[in-house]
Amino acid sequence: MEHSTKFDQIRPFNDDEVHEALKQSVNHPIIKALLNFTFPDKDLEKVKEIVLSCHSIRDFQTKIIYNSVKNIIERTSEGFTHSGFEKLSPYTAYLFISNHRDIILDTSLLNVALYENNLVMTASAIGDNLVNKPFLLALSRLNRNFLIRRGLTPREMLGSSKLVSEYINNLLFKENRSVWIAQREGRTKDGNDRTQQGVLKMLALANTENSVMQYFKKLKIVPVSISYEFDPTDVLKMPELMAKHYDQEYVKSSNEDFNTILKGATGQKGRMNITAGRVIDAELDDIENSGEPANKQFQMLADIIDEKIYENYKLWPSKYIAYDLLNKTERFSDKYTEKEKRQFERRIERRVDTENEVALQNFLAMYANPVVNKLKYDKSKI
Repeated sequence: MEHSTKFDQIRPFNDDEVHEALKQSVNHPIIKALLNFTFPDKDLEKVKEIVLSCHSIRDFQTKIIYNSVKNIIERTSEGFTHSGFEKLSPYTAYLFISNHRDIILDTSLLNVALYENNLVMTASAIGDNLVNKPFLLALSRLNRNFLIRRGLTPREMLGSSKLVSEYINNLLFKENRSVWIAQREGRTKDGNDRTQQGVLKMLALANTENSVMQYFKKLKIVPVSISYEFDPTDVLKMPELMAKHYDQEYVKSSNEDFNTILKGATGQKGRMNITAGRVIDAELDDIENSGEPANKQFQMLADIIDEKIYENYKLWPSKYIAYDLLNKTERFSDKYTEKEKRQFERRIERRVDTENEVALQNFLAMYANPVVNKLKYDKSKI
């Protein structure tokens, strides 16, 4: 079977490449560890049999990854809920734009919600810096990730952005494949979720319509809100937040991203929720008819996506506690119990030098910012 080579440097495996890739990966020590975690009650030969029965990405996602994620939910959380997906249509490709906290888990949970609602599962964007080991690249391609290239010159960046934009267009309109992309480049470390105009401008590069907003209407943009009660990688985000606070350059250690992936998967997360909003539609006509210049129109759309993400963002007790501790108030004391507050204070003491006011403030802000933003957009829901 011949494939277009245009997207080869960024695309996931095609279905006819899956079986061979699995044969080559199944004995890798880390893949073995993943399989052992996924099927703890089966011996390795039986597990290999299941793996080698996969002949498409859907096979791999539903037989292997779905079970892995269900095990992660079972062992490292107090439960996972999803809502809003029942309002979406089967056999329909959507562009999901969400806030982004966890490198792997965000899209994994989204695909669990899609699978359980009989909806089209996503191809998902991932930075190529996160898959710089061959087995990670293979795993991401098996899980229908496509690559966003990082660390490019401005000129290379434009070419890369055009290619990604065209690939997303191809997925949605030719392959009828849903797509996930984060609202900004990289994860939000400080809990202050904002949609970047740059992401929207990249998506628009493939537009051949007369109007950008009518093109966005065709993309069927669904804002998605992902919220964890506790972030198992919170302490790992602190050095970068501290460097930012002191206006210092932050340089990642060589294994930092990989450690974050592992900690995100294995660390305790409390309760987790993912909620899909409705497709952004009539709002795009309003933006187009506003008469505002193009840049302002992109910002108006970014603001609408932000508003929808916060509207559906699940505020757990930890967020309210952090807000009250940060602001030395009891404004939200009806949203949590004394026991929950004590538990959260113990979490802080285990993770931060509480004598260091800057570290403490940064840690609390990471949890409190979703409350601040929800207040800004949606006072009635608090």
